[in-house]
Amino acid sequence: MDIKQLIHTLQHTHQLQPEQMQTLLTAAFSDAVIRAELAQAAQQTAQADCYYCGIRRSNTEAVRYRLTEEQILSCCEQGYALGFRTFVLQGGEDLIYSDTDLAAIISAIKQAYPDCAVTLSIGERSREAYQLWKKAGADRYLLRHETADSEHYARLHPAELKLSNRKRCLRDLKELGYQVGTGFMVGSPWQTMANLLEDLAFIRELQPQMIGIGPFIPHHATPFKNYPAGTLEQTLTLLSVLRLMFPKVLLPATTALGTIVPNGRELGILAGANVVMPNLSPADVRQNYLLYDNKLCSGAEAAEAKNDLAARLHSIGYEIAEGRGDYKES
Repeated sequence: MDIKQLIHTLQHTHQLQPEQMQTLLTAAFSDAVIRAELAQAAQQTAQADCYYCGIRRSNTEAVRYRLTEEQILSCCEQGYALGFRTFVLQGGEDLIYSDTDLAAIISAIKQAYPDCAVTLSIGERSREAYQLWKKAGADRYLLRHETADSEHYARLHPAELKLSNRKRCLRDLKELGYQVGTGFMVGSPWQTMANLLEDLAFIRELQPQMIGIGPFIPHHATPFKNYPAGTLEQTLTLLSVLRLMFPKVLLPATTALGTIVPNGRELGILAGANVVMPNLSPADVRQNYLLYDNKLCSGAEAAEAKNDLAARLHSIGYEIAEGRGDYKES
């Protein structure tokens, strides 16, 4: 089966055998013509329907901050006025905010903006916490599995963090009725083709509603500061593959793409992505959320620049949809 046939099969059946997927990825990683054909198929499908981390706990250079409930609600007020109808509460596993504190914040947002979705991205927690937050009104949860290979996972994380617990969290979230997001880094240290194939297999097993991938970008204050970044070509290839595997999934064109090349997010959309996530954090703390070096924190990444973002998307033939952006089963 030639490469065009593989793309056609993936587009229409949403799956390939592991050896076929390896053949497709290997070819697309190195051939711009194949990437373009893959992206065209993905675009058609889309239109048809911590060691690596710059704010890891051991980085003493990072400037830590917490938003109060009042600041969070103020950000939501600003975002609502700008037309956003989904809010993502993202942060580290900071136990200063208890499970009930977070439930109160979620409830306050839902009471003030009942037509909006609330997404959480706050790491590995207990099933009881996830259940409490779901009852308070949380709709979605983002938790990248990062790598589906346990040995690779162990090389990327401290010893107390286990892939088995990360997967337990994801399965708990699915069972509790969240719209669940997972994903992985492209080009993380020691990543192999076998790792990528295992990632795709795990995502197929999980059947998430959202998938977040982006290139690994080194941060100067981490053990991986001297490792090479993930490439644009590999990231765009995998975005296209994921779109063809999961035609209806919510698939962001991430900030990391816009960091490695100026038009990275537009290229992500053209490769099959269908979500962009502007930053609503207060302007005076955005520069402190540095997951990797040179992270976008102003300009087109800032919520105030919505018109600029809209213009960028319009230039490639897309318009911003101002709804909740829920995953649609059918």
